[in-house]
Amino acid sequence: MTTTLQTPHSPRRLVFAAGLFLAYGLCSGPALATDSIDPDADKILRSMSSYVANLPALAVKADVDNEIVDLNGQKLQLSSAVAILVERPGNLFISRQGAFADVEIIFDGNTLTLNGKNKKVYMQKENPGNIDDAIKTIETTIGLDAPGADLFYSDPYPGLTSGAVSGSYLGTSYVNGIECHYLAFRAAKVDWQVWVQTGDAPLPMKYIITSKWITGAPQYSIRFREWDTAPSFEAGQFNFTAPEGARKLDSIPVNEVGEFMIEGAE
Repeated sequence: MTTTLQTPHSPRRLVFAAGLFLAYGLCSGPALATDSIDPDADKILRSMSSYVANLPALAVKADVDNEIVDLNGQKLQLSSAVAILVERPGNLFISRQGAFADVEIIFDGNTLTLNGKNKKVYMQKENPGNIDDAIKTIETTIGLDAPGADLFYSDPYPGLTSGAVSGSYLGTSYVNGIECHYLAFRAAKVDWQVWVQTGDAPLPMKYIITSKWITGAPQYSIRFREWDTAPSFEAGQFNFTAPEGARKLDSIPVNEVGEFMIEGAE
């Protein structure tokens, strides 16, 4: 069945797609409309951004739901399981098992590797820098979806709030049995919501982006679980060794839902 892959992505990616992306999440659209942002919402978002950014290392798992709308107007939801490891400033590991691919993203501060495990293909790109540089290359140059990447920049706050025209604090609710502050923001092209754990560890527990001007208003949602803010990593965790029989490619095509698209690869 042919589908129209109308999908929501992070605020950064939508801005980029519209030709407005500059760098580090800043865009030529309207700046943060502070008069329309609830001070409590802004304070909690800043606290969350600062807390995550200041963690030297972290590990977390997540469940991702990405909606698409087909040519007949039927909304479909693609689900995947994700694991994320971060060791600042330059080590990143993301694994994702989804409907189309079993993918690993590995960055060691110099080389970015995309490993299509179930397709037995991989590509590598020299990309010296930090995790911010790696995420920007993954999402804007390669076009691969890096789940929840907005939240793992060295300073998430500017990118999250760029172009926001309003923000609300909607009290507390529960995600996976954990009490969370509930924040809702609006921008020109997307609405987004985030649930932030209450207490001394303001971790994001749930994150939803709605593409409100795409037919069917598809959503991209992430529900985080099993946060570890002081993980111990195995030696070589961020190094890549090609599996036996894997083919190295110069590039790997990516479809509109941010998945590897390898015809005939097994």
